[in-house]
Amino acid sequence: MTVFFKKRVEMANTDSPNGATPEVESNSNTLPALRQSRLVALLQERGQATVAELVALFDVSRDTIRRDLDLLEQRGLLVRTHGGAVDNSSLVQVDTTLGLRMDAHVEAKRRIGVAAAKLVRDSETLIVNGGSTTCYFAAALGERRNLTVVTNNLRLPPIMPEACVRSIHILGGLYWGTSQVTIGTVGFPSVTGISVDTAVIGATGLSPGGLSVARLEEAAEAVSMMGVAKRTIALIDSSKFNVSAFATVTSFDRIHHLVTDREPPDDIGAALSRAGVQVLVCPA
Repeated sequence: MTVFFKKRVEMANTDSPNGATPEVESNSNTLPALRQSRLVALLQERGQATVAELVALFDVSRDTIRRDLDLLEQRGLLVRTHGGAVDNSSLVQVDTTLGLRMDAHVEAKRRIGVAAAKLVRDSETLIVNGGSTTCYFAAALGERRNLTVVTNNLRLPPIMPEACVRSIHILGGLYWGTSQVTIGTVGFPSVTGISVDTAVIGATGLSPGGLSVARLEEAAEAVSMMGVAKRTIALIDSSKFNVSAFATVTSFDRIHHLVTDREPPDDIGAALSRAGVQVLVCPA
């Protein structure tokens, strides 16, 4: 389809009087609509795109792409972000159940889970928050041994391979049925505090400002988990790139590893690089 579109543009330019190569809009009233339709389809397929990527793909100016994005946002077909846009369907809603999230972007989350499991060493103590991607991570720990796991994710115990687990400790607190997690103090009444090797954190969004989630309580829980850990591994699939949810969890300075299925956009990649985050990409 991309080749066909470029041929149409080249033919339009060839037919221009005096050999001029005006902007696409000048050649045909139908071409802007075609470009905008293909732009929306691209976002639906990829989840997000930057202005620079769209300029290169459609061979038009940055101003043209920005006008397209503004118009499409007004029509409710996408959401503008800093430096680009995301598809509406890529925004994770507050009331999305864990079951629905488990069925979304499954292959990407499986790859992320497998890759993240390889970062874990035998006999580590892990603390893991709620979410679908952390479930895929837990299910991929079959080659590890003697792990101690602390979690508020009530879906984790039944899916963790038996051979990898030394013990699983469930954090108490208020139960949220939608997310199948508990929200409360990161600790246990019988001890003054806990210390773990690695926090494994999933989130709703990843933007140049860091990780974010939909609820304040979830953010506070994740912050506390990272606070008792020596390192933090963030598991983020590419549908969450350039999504800023309600509550910020952390900037990139507190993340050691990011495991994802696609290279992050340039602005996020630059922020990760400045913070020294090791990015592990596991494409299809």
